[in-house]
Amino acid sequence: MVNWGVIGCGGIAHRRTIPEGIAKAKNARLVAVMDIDEGKAREVGEKFGVEYSTDIKDILNSDRIQAVYIATPVYLHKDQIVQSALAGKHILCEKPLTLNSKEAEYAIEVCKRHKVKLGVGYMMRFHSLHQKAKEMIKNGELGDIVFARAQLSCWYPPIPGAWRQDPKLGGGGALIDMGSHCLDLLEYILDTEIETVSCFADSVIHNYKSEDSSVVMVRFKNKAHGIVDSYFNIPDNSSKNRLEIYGTKGSLLAEGTIGQSSDGEMIAFLEAPKGYDASQIREIRGGIKIDVPFVNIYQAEIEAFSSAIEEDKEPPVSGEIGLWSLKVIEACYESSRSKSQITLERGE
Repeated sequence: MVNWGVIGCGGIAHRRTIPEGIAKAKNARLVAVMDIDEGKAREVGEKFGVEYSTDIKDILNSDRIQAVYIATPVYLHKDQIVQSALAGKHILCEKPLTLNSKEAEYAIEVCKRHKVKLGVGYMMRFHSLHQKAKEMIKNGELGDIVFARAQLSCWYPPIPGAWRQDPKLGGGGALIDMGSHCLDLLEYILDTEIETVSCFADSVIHNYKSEDSSVVMVRFKNKAHGIVDSYFNIPDNSSKNRLEIYGTKGSLLAEGTIGQSSDGEMIAFLEAPKGYDASQIREIRGGIKIDVPFVNIYQAEIEAFSSAIEEDKEPPVSGEIGLWSLKVIEACYESSRSKSQITLERGE
């Protein structure tokens, strides 16, 4: 059993990771929470019956706590990761890992030096339908993958003090906040890496410093193509957060699996390649609904990280994955600024 402390009692921690993750995980126990906002700290602490504080030192100096979950604004991540590592705590940090790859490299180096584990919160990897999609692709059921798309958008109007709307505080806007999830998910499901990106990142509707619109076209190392679109200016119910994967033997179409929910559905359209059909007739309906056991993505995330601590192994979504994600995102922003394609290398 791993005892956890939570640093930051905002929305994702309060709504999702604590009640659905730490509280439900079979190998985790919530011990204490902290937030610089005393009202938030008290509300969450009392709700879950644990100690609460406004001082991070109370979490880090506790001998009862082995792991911390960091859910604070991104500009605080690097220092809080370093503080936690120096205190000997294992760290699961929300994405993006830090403001930039340079900060991430430093945080990873400190964690290695102090022999603590570092993970990043790409919890959508744990969705049972995403796991099934990865399995089907690995087994060759879709043939050679040629194209994939992931989409995650919402309505996020200007809010005074919102850190996601200021790149100095959040690293960027829709692209780094939501697009990073989609880019990571496609790499994970397709079991390949992004090689080249071409991106548009713009402020189209909302008047804040971060971009509210982004679309990325990618080429993977396996030569498949992909598109990720993330917007802060599409009404929530109008954005269906779709995942589409196309191969030479069929396709997978999912709706509602990308995002904070563990729900959604996925349909498979499987067929053997055949001769060219000049009529190009398409059947509108059909397909096979993919049925898989329900998995709470937050519970799975916490259990996986806790197991890594207990069994002294690498976390499944490691700090290095968070670093690579930041390098991909930085390449996307550079592509948008320079109006050019950017090719990545792991050694960069």
